[in-house]
Amino acid sequence: MFKAVCFDFDYTLGDCTDSIVAGFVHGLTSLGWPAPEREAVRSTIGYLLEDAYSMLTGDLDPDHQARFRALFSEVAVERQRRETVLFPGAPELLRGLKAQGIKTAIVSTKRGDTIQIILERLGLADTVDLVIGSADVTRHKPDPEGLLAALDRLGVKPGDALFCGDTVLDAGAAKNAGTHFAAVLLGTTPAEAFARFFPDHTSPDLWDLAAWLGL
Repeated sequence: MFKAVCFDFDYTLGDCTDSIVAGFVHGLTSLGWPAPEREAVRSTIGYLLEDAYSMLTGDLDPDHQARFRALFSEVAVERQRRETVLFPGAPELLRGLKAQGIKTAIVSTKRGDTIQIILERLGLADTVDLVIGSADVTRHKPDPEGLLAALDRLGVKPGDALFCGDTVLDAGAAKNAGTHFAAVLLGTTPAEAFARFFPDHTSPDLWDLAAWLGL
């Protein structure tokens, strides 16, 4: 149905919860904040780290946000690279798209080098044509910059592409870019939150998404 399928990463393809929570605990407590609850951290996954810090603390100071990112990275980055797992059906989905000659990309607020290392560790680097991470854009989702950059490099028009994601940030990016959108319900966002974006499909898991794509 599509010439390209693009994905968010966290809670769309992969689960990095334990390492992300550890990074938040280290970063926040080092700055004098109480350790956050696991579910509170989960609700921020998919947002830029600076924004997630402010969502949990109410502190909008850019210097504190930057310090939080540095502290978070001390603990979380290496653990994410070693510990991240993909959701059931993700390898088969990516390999199926490749077998059909459909171009693929990951567009995420996670560091692109971290995603690339995860894919290489899991033997899936050759199934993704490119990765757009947080450092590759100046404006983050729901701004369409990253998604449009990926499609430009893939040589695919937005109307011929599908973006798959687990948050309203992803849905907003798809709408703003002019792509189709599939909501993936593997994160903390309920199906009803996507209704105003009129997704082409809503998938409870990646097996369902693959079946809808005809793989």
